[in-house]
Amino acid sequence: MSVIALDAGSSHILDNPAWAALTGPHADFAERIGRAVRYQQDVAPFHAVSDEDDPRAWADLAALVGPGGTAAVRGVTEAPVGWEVVRTGHGVQLVDTGLCAEPDPEAERLGPDDVPEILDLVARTEPGPYLPRTVELGTYLGFRHQGRLIALAGERSEMGVPPADGWGRLHPPGWTEISAVCTDPAHRGRGLATRLVRAVAAGIKERGERPFLHAAATNANAIRLYESIGFTLRRRTVFSLLRHTEAAALEETA
Repeated sequence: MSVIALDAGSSHILDNPAWAALTGPHADFAERIGRAVRYQQDVAPFHAVSDEDDPRAWADLAALVGPGGTAAVRGVTEAPVGWEVVRTGHGVQLVDTGLCAEPDPEAERLGPDDVPEILDLVARTEPGPYLPRTVELGTYLGFRHQGRLIALAGERSEMGVPPADGWGRLHPPGWTEISAVCTDPAHRGRGLATRLVRAVAAGIKERGERPFLHAAATNANAIRLYESIGFTLRRRTVFSLLRHTEAAALEETA
């Protein structure tokens, strides 16, 4: 896989997409203390700090999650002081460089009433974390067969923590993440995921924004699919679940 560079030599908004989303277009879904922020806990499980090298940001995140609390963050492989790594997984970030985006007349827009079916499909296919209010973060489209939801894709923000197969749903300014791409195993091989990705991307591009997405580095089939329809690997990254240790919390208050 070749890797493209966006604004090589300088930081880019997609280098810290959760921070950009939660301090920008998704601010209404955010809980923030200083240099740390997270999604409301029934919306998405993701956290971000303004600068992973700033101890003050980690202190703010500790205050946000509380003693023994956990945080799902991007780009951290070694635990800062007062934290421990629970688990870590590697992912890739891909950006649209030639996707043919087009609406699909058979795709159904999904809403709050469809959440039980969405959660059932997500549980069976594991495209990444999906919570009861995730549907509020953007447009989700699906296909049905005999009235049953069999395929799903949407837009919004989040990056998952292993063992999920994919990450998604972030909305940094100018960009929208495509996420929760999944198909019932009995209906795979029919191009449903490709159709939904193109349909979701059509809405993103109509707003003048650019689609991007994340996938687990081990999910070779998904990566091949995304590259075949016009996405290009931008960077490899890591996602970790960290826990704020009780001992560190006691030291901070001593």
